[in-house]
Amino acid sequence: MDHSQIINILYKTFDRDIFEAERSADILSITVASPVIHPVIRFLKEDPSMQYTFLTDLCGIHYPDRGLPLGVIYHLHNFRENLRIRVKTFLPANQPEIPTVTDLFAGANWMERETYDFYGIIFSGHPNLKRILNVEYMNYFPLRKEYPLEDPTREDKEDKMFGRIQPTKH
Repeated sequence: MDHSQIINILYKTFDRDIFEAERSADILSITVASPVIHPVIRFLKEDPSMQYTFLTDLCGIHYPDRGLPLGVIYHLHNFRENLRIRVKTFLPANQPEIPTVTDLFAGANWMERETYDFYGIIFSGHPNLKRILNVEYMNYFPLRKEYPLEDPTREDKEDKMFGRIQPTKH
């Protein structure tokens, strides 16, 4: 099965809930409406024509300049056909909630917890959604781009040690 056949089946099944489909190298990327993310992932896994039975990765993203700034990206693999697919969905910052896929892929458990921990995306129905790498009392989500990458108050760092040497004037 090639990418155009997969795209046609997905559009036929999910119609207007597929916002975008594009091919990049050997990976098909689709962007879907967040309310249908679970049915789309289930379809990709369980439909006999799809068979994307392995969740390679799940991660969060933050594009603060978009209308829906937070997102989740799922990478799935069809071993039979050796095909990969990337499924993206975006969420509002004031209500970053999406259904869990732990009922479809047990390995999503840790990935969803990590995404929650760093981006604050809530996976409804998750069996144990709590911080996994950061301390429980942390009151922000450090990979959102609203926080600086470095602590601007630190004085113990020299720019030359980080490749940020200011050009000298001659």
